[in-house]
Amino acid sequence: MPLKIIPDNTKIPFTKWRRLALAFSAALVAASIVAVMTLGLNFGVDFRGGVTIEVVDDQPIDIGRVRSTVSDLGLGNVKVQAIQDFAGSEEGVLVVVEQQRAEGGAEENEAAQQRASEEVQAALRGLLGEGIEFRKIEVVGPTVSGELIQRGAIAVMLAIGMMLIYIWFRFEWQFSLGAIVALVHDVIITLGMFAATRLEFNLSIIAAILTIVGYSMNDTVVVYDRVRENLRKYKKKPLPELLDLSINDTLSRTIMTSGTTLLALLSLYVLGGEVLRGFTFAMIWGIVIGTYSSIFVAAPFLTLTGVRREWGKAAAAAATP
Repeated sequence: MPLKIIPDNTKIPFTKWRRLALAFSAALVAASIVAVMTLGLNFGVDFRGGVTIEVVDDQPIDIGRVRSTVSDLGLGNVKVQAIQDFAGSEEGVLVVVEQQRAEGGAEENEAAQQRASEEVQAALRGLLGEGIEFRKIEVVGPTVSGELIQRGAIAVMLAIGMMLIYIWFRFEWQFSLGAIVALVHDVIITLGMFAATRLEFNLSIIAAILTIVGYSMNDTVVVYDRVRENLRKYKKKPLPELLDLSINDTLSRTIMTSGTTLLALLSLYVLGGEVLRGFTFAMIWGIVIGTYSSIFVAAPFLTLTGVRREWGKAAAAAATP
């Protein structure tokens, strides 16, 4: 007998709580905007510029000695953290040095970054010996980091814009508006979470946000498809009841999809080490908030904009040969 986490024919009155949910979402969005504007995002080397060096050794590495050695170079703020393998043992360190600035233009700054990278490598060889391996060396200058911030913002806005056009053509403008409100809701709250927790915000987080946008939209489209089907079947059913029916019809699929995705992401978060932690945390947060917005924001928002019942009849007539 197959395992059923969500029973069939659930009758949860989701739209009954729509005002409370929308007020809760509005409060979260407002708090997130305030957090981003006042605290700002903790940009990583990708966006701020700087030097990232990942070094591994066959022997255990004393993190304190590495931190002291690199700090003595006088390169500004330095972050040193252990890198763990899947067994949980320390196999290396990640050294991050802040952006270096020199008098002159962008070329002088880029040269200063490169010199900082060479100094750190030389210091680590002197401390740990020549047998160490530099697994990753990244030098990001201020010019490149500024371009990355612009392109990351453009990528997110383009993704949301294309989703708006897709929903508009596939459904109706009311559906498109509800989907975009849910997407913007998810992105803003995710940014607010990063501002409040001070987790590092880097290029991998932009990738996570784009993935969240796609995941949330996919979940919303599943609910909207069922709403459209039910508009054709139930011509006189009140819209709130019809929305409740549609959400309950797709609830099992939503919970199972989100649950299995979260299991994989939790495994990555626990076992993937420090390098993957920020990305997987953003994805976990995004799956949770995206599932919530599909149920409590995107679908109930249709009660505010309204859906023409004539559209449902016209769509049914057009689908009939």
